[in-house]
Amino acid sequence: MILASLLLSGALLAQDGSFEKDLANWRAAHTADLLKPDGWLSLVGLEWLQPGDNTVGSASDNKVQLAKGPAHLGILHLEGETVTLKPPAEGFPKGFLVARSPAKALDLRAEANKDKVAPRMTIGTLSMYVIRREARFALRIKDAHSPSILGFHGLKWYAPDEAYRVTAKWIPYSPFKTITLATLVGTNYDQPVPGATEFNLAGKTFRLEPVLEDPAVAKLFFILRDTTSTTTTYGACRFLYTGFPTNGLDKPGELVLDF
Repeated sequence: MILASLLLSGALLAQDGSFEKDLANWRAAHTADLLKPDGWLSLVGLEWLQPGDNTVGSASDNKVQLAKGPAHLGILHLEGETVTLKPPAEGFPKGFLVARSPAKALDLRAEANKDKVAPRMTIGTLSMYVIRREARFALRIKDAHSPSILGFHGLKWYAPDEAYRVTAKWIPYSPFKTITLATLVGTNYDQPVPGATEFNLAGKTFRLEPVLEDPAVAKLFFILRDTTSTTTTYGACRFLYTGFPTNGLDKPGELVLDF
């Protein structure tokens, strides 16, 4: 998914001003997002938790071994649908924070496909949080000084081409559809499909359906493949985010798609 995000040439662009200026601004903002201390380039690990105790730390005797940090950071105990943070035998190390407060034993909130609500555990340049996918739980690990960030030398883009910025017709669904999406780690999850877009490109008519990842955020998520998937972009798929249509999700309207 990270590769697709890196290669996507435009989304959520401003609706006024010159095309190339809008695109340059979006590309700069996208690069800045990737380079944030908790951006996607900071990702260094994803460890699936097993029932019972999952010890975490840099020492080799841990079930979840970190590349850096304290030898024994803590224990993530998985029982049923609850993940509990517990201290190691020597206690939590100094500087280990959970939701910006000194670490203590507690249950960690983890809702299916709602990673933003998970409390962040931080120490030094490391940031970790528990995610849930169906009935499985994992520890996502990020490092503000990851090799990907430290070795970053810019992104590769296609040359700007306004022909690939189209105004699509929005066709609302009532009620919303539901689609099951598969992930690269072998899990599945359901997402609502609020409608479809219909547009013309290169003399052909296309129809794409987005999913609504978070009803509280005015953003649509398109997953698609094109002929670049066999050559220069991520082979599995490409991702495109847009704002909501001109008249909202429930009424016919228009939506700008920039590929």
